[in-house]
Amino acid sequence: MYKVLYRDGLAKSAIFETVHGKIETPVFMNVGTVGAIKGGVSVPDLEQIKTQVVLCNTYHLHVRPGDELVKDMGGIRKFMTWDGPVLTDSGGFQVFSLASLRKIREEGVYFNSHIDGRKIFMGPEESMRIQSNLGSTIAMAFDECVPYPSSYEYTKASVERTTRWLVRCKEEMKRLNSLEGTINPHQMLFGINQGMTFKDLRIEHAKRISELDLDGYALGGLAVGESHELMYDVLDETVPYLPKDKPVYLMGVGTPENILEAVARGVDFFDCVYPSRNGRHGHAYTSKGKLNLLNAKFERDDRPIDEECDCPVCKRYSRSYVRHLLKAKETLGLRFMVTHNLCFYNHLMEQIREAIKEGRFDEFRRQKEEDFRNGES
Repeated sequence: MYKVLYRDGLAKSAIFETVHGKIETPVFMNVGTVGAIKGGVSVPDLEQIKTQVVLCNTYHLHVRPGDELVKDMGGIRKFMTWDGPVLTDSGGFQVFSLASLRKIREEGVYFNSHIDGRKIFMGPEESMRIQSNLGSTIAMAFDECVPYPSSYEYTKASVERTTRWLVRCKEEMKRLNSLEGTINPHQMLFGINQGMTFKDLRIEHAKRISELDLDGYALGGLAVGESHELMYDVLDETVPYLPKDKPVYLMGVGTPENILEAVARGVDFFDCVYPSRNGRHGHAYTSKGKLNLLNAKFERDDRPIDEECDCPVCKRYSRSYVRHLLKAKETLGLRFMVTHNLCFYNHLMEQIREAIKEGRFDEFRRQKEEDFRNGES
């Protein structure tokens, strides 16, 4: 069940109830592609920094260690000992990211594994079966993420195929949830809106998938090369045509500024590899902007990464020490950076929810965006 608690303009704060616990939105999902956060961050670490949802990757877990193995181990939550909700993507993004290794057909997509080259087929039914084996809280529908730019004709045909795939996903999930021995018979399904940056295709697709009465709706195929302004325009045009009583998920986004702008347009769910990936390269997100701790000016800086942060790293360690670990290529430095960045994102979402509750989100958004623009680097 999804219940909006507070509204401030188009921004909203809600509770989304799942079989694995309640999710307070807007929420950032920490990306654990293969059942782990890159950078050595453990499940107790995630709990300590108030992570609500972990996102895992269907394709990667299917390739290694194999979804059947994960099922035999009790599902992805038991496998990684995570008690909270898990969202699994469908494998559809790999249709985009592994373009040189796949062929798209009406029945689905033929891949060559990026690990050993073996042939893999994944269609709507296969994606649902894999995600059912993983036992995630929320499964994503199988779709094609159209590359930017693409022609109108190709995008239109792709969107129509994605719609047909979505119907097949819904039917297969209903069947799987009814089977004895299914790990999570209450698994939810989110559909994905596509259409690249063609607003008429986006709107028409939003209308069509809304008729299927799914558990939630995502916007895919954004943040793949188009400008931020164009992405915001697509959100302005498309989100109003998605159901008001279901959560909205903007896939693969993004920077703190992107999140603030998308919340202002009615988005609930976010995920992105930025906090973990950038952290591993020495970039820290802070309340005053992004820092590159590899810069020499931090060599003798005894302040925490962010003086307004209460994460376990900032409570104890200095910029100087974290920089030393990074320069020495100690894995502890990666763990510290990723832990801090994920905590920053989780705390930002808390602040957003509080600002919406108090009716001051627009003021909060403007102030934060100014802080990020003017912060030290």
